[in-house]
Amino acid sequence: MLALLGLGPAFAADPAPSAYRTVTVATGLENPWGMAFLPDGRMLVTERPGRLRIVSPEGKISPPVSGLPKIAAVGQGGLLDVALHPDFKTNKLVYFSYSEPGAGGQGTAAARGRLEGNALKDVRVIFRQKPKLSSVVHFGSRLVFAPDGTLYISMGDRGRMERAQDTRNHQGTIARVNDDGSIPKDNPFVGRADALPEIYTYGNRNVQGMALNPWTGIVWAQEHGPKGGDEVNILKPGANYGWPAITYGIDYDGSAISNLTQKEGMEQPLLHWTPSIAPSGMAFYDGDKFPHWKGDLFVGALKDRHLRRVDLDGGKVVRQEILLKELNERIRDVRAGPDGYLWVLTDARDGKLIRIEPK
Repeated sequence: MLALLGLGPAFAADPAPSAYRTVTVATGLENPWGMAFLPDGRMLVTERPGRLRIVSPEGKISPPVSGLPKIAAVGQGGLLDVALHPDFKTNKLVYFSYSEPGAGGQGTAAARGRLEGNALKDVRVIFRQKPKLSSVVHFGSRLVFAPDGTLYISMGDRGRMERAQDTRNHQGTIARVNDDGSIPKDNPFVGRADALPEIYTYGNRNVQGMALNPWTGIVWAQEHGPKGGDEVNILKPGANYGWPAITYGIDYDGSAISNLTQKEGMEQPLLHWTPSIAPSGMAFYDGDKFPHWKGDLFVGALKDRHLRRVDLDGGKVVRQEILLKELNERIRDVRAGPDGYLWVLTDARDGKLIRIEPK
């Protein structure tokens, strides 16, 4: 029943503190943002100023991969997430999200290109956030392929919160497209005059973390809230996640954004954090190096400088554990590697790629 609800199976909770050690694999990455594991053991790592790197298992960092389009590395914008096509071994397609400059300012975009050596070839934009705005905040953005081959692209409200309740624009939404950028026929707003057909969910503030639940095939997302009100949500087609009509947070100046935390027709989060931890990347752990972590959700925290382990029993939060606090680093991204280890990126001018191993 839990799997049918998109919650996943039950796993035994571990009441003891986690025993782990960290291994710094690479340093000198400038504000790294996202990562993807190549089949040969190397990794693609994005740097927000607009560079894509290939990092060897030993930590050697390549020169910037050539072929990227023009990127607006302003404010919170730049080169953001990176993901491999499900058939990468055959087609070599790499997908990336970034802030794209253009008429009116900049907007979140997603593009793909074929990786050949240290270059991307035949690069093509497959999605553009509409409209572009002059704001330099809240671009999102994570990329997740679902089991049916569709691509989920998260975005932010670009600091224009009122737009998140308007499905005639892409601000404050999560889009779902086919791998070539075309629109899936079963998208929830296809055929409606009052909504853009790429939209899968709306009422999202600034989704900087998304992950596929490997046991259910359903995408989960987290909201980077204002002052408080960070959320973890299970995505449902056409669902309204409430921002800014309902929120558990307040504005940065202490004023109220909304007096409501619930409203009919708007989804409630599975989990929310107040005060804010400023969540970013997130991942489910499905490896075998940490048996007691299997089935848990991991979320990077920027403001609180830690990695948050959310111990799940299906869709129920059993407990939470703070990891990596000893590093005092802003955790930008976290991924479960094919090697069974957990990997994180730290958000700094001298950013690090770190592997987490059993102690």
